[in-house]
Amino acid sequence: MTYDHVVKATFLSRPNRFIAEVLVNGEKKTVHVKNTGRCRELLVPDGTVYLAQSNNPSRKTKYDLIAVEKQRQGREPLLINMDSQAPNEAAAEWLPRCGLFSELATIRREVTYGDSRFDFYVEDGLRKAFLEVKGVTLEENGVAMFPDAPTERGIKHLHELCHAMDDGYEAYLLLVIQMKDVRLFKPNTATHPAFTEALQMASAQGVHILAMDCVVTPERMTIDSPVAVELG
Repeated sequence: MTYDHVVKATFLSRPNRFIAEVLVNGEKKTVHVKNTGRCRELLVPDGTVYLAQSNNPSRKTKYDLIAVEKQRQGREPLLINMDSQAPNEAAAEWLPRCGLFSELATIRREVTYGDSRFDFYVEDGLRKAFLEVKGVTLEENGVAMFPDAPTERGIKHLHELCHAMDDGYEAYLLLVIQMKDVRLFKPNTATHPAFTEALQMASAQGVHILAMDCVVTPERMTIDSPVAVELG
C-alpha cells in the first residue's frame, strides 16, 4: 500500500469527523481525514501528521490525512497509519504470499454472503473461505485494541462468518494493526463488551482470528508479522 506525494504537517483541530485543520509549510489548510473513527488519542493539537496529496483536481480538499506520530513518554514517537482504506489494500498485497492458501488460489474482493459483504473470498481447490479485515489504530502500552468505538457492524460480520462456517466455508478475521512495536492484540472490552463476546464466540466456533502488525512509513504500509491474540 503506497502513497504518492506525501508531506509532513502539524495538526491543529478536527471540526468534524471528515475534515481537519493543519499547518503545511506554515500555511493553514483544510484536509480530508481518511478515518471517520474518533481517533482522539492520535489527533492532538500540535501533533505531527502526514498528508497524501490528491490527484483529483475537482476535490475541495487537496490533501488526505493518512498517518500520525503518536508521542510516547521516554520513547520514540510511534508512526501509525490511520487511513481506513489502507488495511484492505495491504491485505490484498499480503494474501497471495501469506501462506494460508496456495499460489493457485483465486482471490476476489467485496463478495456478498447472506446480509454482509466480506472483504475477500478465496477459492483454493476444494477450499472456500471468507475473510473480513479490520484496521486497528488504537494502542496502549504496546497492546493494540479494537474497536475504538462501538461497532454493531463488526458484530454482524462475526455472526455472518459463523454462519458461513455452518455452510462449509472457512472463515477468517484479519486484524491489520496499522503500526509496529506492539506485543499483543486484545478486544477493547471497555468500549464495546458485546464485540468482545461476539469475538470470543466466533473463535470458539472455529473462526480464525489473525492479528498482523505493519511496517509503516509516511509513504507506505505493509503487513509484516503475527501478533499474539488474547481474547480475555
